[in-house]
Amino acid sequence: MAIEASKVYWAHADRFDDEARRVRATFESMPELPNLCLCKTPQQSREVNSIRARAFIIAGSGMCNGGRILHHFLKNLERPECHVMITGFQAPGTLGRRLVDRASEVRIHGQTLRLRVKVHTVGGLSAHGDQGDLLRWYGSFAGRPLVCLVHGELEPAHALQQKIDKLGGKAIVPKPGARLNLATMTMTSRSE
Repeated sequence: MAIEASKVYWAHADRFDDEARRVRATFESMPELPNLCLCKTPQQSREVNSIRARAFIIAGSGMCNGGRILHHFLKNLERPECHVMITGFQAPGTLGRRLVDRASEVRIHGQTLRLRVKVHTVGGLSAHGDQGDLLRWYGSFAGRPLVCLVHGELEPAHALQQKIDKLGGKAIVPKPGARLNLATMTMTSRSE
């Protein structure tokens, strides 16, 4: 998906800022890096795991809960010479969060792995807008629709909920297992 998304970004230079447009103008087509292998198939991705030294595997998978990253982790999390770099928010209960919290072991596809890799986190990088961006986006909707805040830490979610309410909207932070009836826009808990 990242390979295809990169092509979409490349095709829409009109959406770039000035600096990105200047850089893009120096290339006739999307640059190909001689030391970058784009793995388009699962088989190509699996073959990367046979490399034993001097390789960076770049794999995006949200909270590390699915996709090819799991197979890379299966092959490498127990290797003390390896490093994992997490560059985005990892929600509680996800594999990514267990890595950030440096759990002693994790389970992937029914297999228990002892974490021997070195885990590094880079804070401040996110593909998501901040609270101000979200409030501007929400403020552009007519009628102030109901918002269910299901992503992120609870304390900031409740703070955003209060700000949405102050805008004349309605926001809720549902508990795990809650259900939203789209016909009535009412929330019920799992036990109801």
